[in-house]
Amino acid sequence: MNFAQIGLQVPAILLPRTGTDLTKWAVVACDQYTSQPDYWRRVENVVAEAPSTLRLMLPEVYLETADRARRIADIEQTMRRYLAEGVLTEQPPGFILVERQTGRGRSRKGLIAALDLECYDYNPGAKTLIRPTEGTILERLPPRIRVREKALLELPHVMVLIDDPDHLVIEPLFAEPQECLYDVPLMLDSGRVRGWRAAHPLLMQWAVEQLSRLADPAAFAARYGVEGEPVLLYAMGDGNHSFATAKTLWENLKQTAADPVAIMRHPARHALVELVNLHDPGLQFEAIHRLAFGVNPDSLLGALAEYLAARQAGLRVLDAPSWEAARRVWSELPPANHAIAFVSQDRCGVLVVERPHLSLPVATLQAFLDDYLKLQPGARLDYIHGEDVLEQLGRRPGNLGFYLPALAKSDFFPTVIRDGALPRKTFSMGEADEKRFYLECRRIVP
Repeated sequence: MNFAQIGLQVPAILLPRTGTDLTKWAVVACDQYTSQPDYWRRVENVVAEAPSTLRLMLPEVYLETADRARRIADIEQTMRRYLAEGVLTEQPPGFILVERQTGRGRSRKGLIAALDLECYDYNPGAKTLIRPTEGTILERLPPRIRVREKALLELPHVMVLIDDPDHLVIEPLFAEPQECLYDVPLMLDSGRVRGWRAAHPLLMQWAVEQLSRLADPAAFAARYGVEGEPVLLYAMGDGNHSFATAKTLWENLKQTAADPVAIMRHPARHALVELVNLHDPGLQFEAIHRLAFGVNPDSLLGALAEYLAARQAGLRVLDAPSWEAARRVWSELPPANHAIAFVSQDRCGVLVVERPHLSLPVATLQAFLDDYLKLQPGARLDYIHGEDVLEQLGRRPGNLGFYLPALAKSDFFPTVIRDGALPRKTFSMGEADEKRFYLECRRIVP
């Protein structure tokens, strides 16, 4: 069932057959722990020879390894084998209600559905019903395209936010008891996830009607004070580059189709996601920190001062005796300036940017790093979840870590509507182990 006016499809989902060890089956999103290969070795040890989504995706820690092509070929072969051997079984068309409990005691609710890629555009300035909330890095798409282009299945780690302060779309669906599809502890102390079938026509009708209410142009304009602005219903939370990959392949498929009418019914037109209410109390916005590898920290900070001076901004460096002291100083500074804590092998403190020319601290820092690092042979940038990991890696020789503030939820939709996509990796919805774990699948070939 398709509801084109709100870009929604009721999907036919595949789940592991009864008896599958779901703790070994469910694996965290591929774009997590990208600088921690030890984590993925631990996952390998947990999974061993059991059926697992680990065999259906490519952890991004391996995106640049010499054996990438072999890994992608193995993924394609495993998808065929799991389908042929009945490891995956198709469910009746319907939504899945998800409750995720994290290892930190938080709990959030979600709705597994499929969104129409015709309603999404990742190009800057797009005003589509589904929008990226951070800049899409086109250079990151080709390796992901190679993973997906011959895949028979998709596995969702994309989380899409809706702005539903009255809690009318997702939360009421949990009021009526449903058939429990899974209830599983997640590996490596990552919490638990439960899923219930939501295939009753009245439940699906409720969700569609409430999403349609949010998408009403007049109500949208009144809510955000943006008369005539195209409606933003779905804002990408996590997994924008995976969604952009699906969009790219869908556009390629349309261009090569022999029948331009029939192709619009192809399953690759839609992509499986988890819808989450921005106002779910269990959803926490966490900052994503920056870690520069292969740099001279003092030279980098000197270059930052010159960069800012050229833009009529100033930089004060407040050295601190310890990382804890730096974080304390950072937390006590007034909001008028941009404050960014930093840590290296033998130095830590706080960078105070005076008279910043951009609105967010992350924008100030990212604009500089984009220019600076591309001129430093062997240097690279990674995006880090968690203060402890940032300090651990920042303390290593040749590294420099930057600690950034989290984005306020209340600013999220209004900022995207007014200003467009935020700087990439501006925010994270929780720590790495709170991300979606792959569990559900869906066919993307007829």
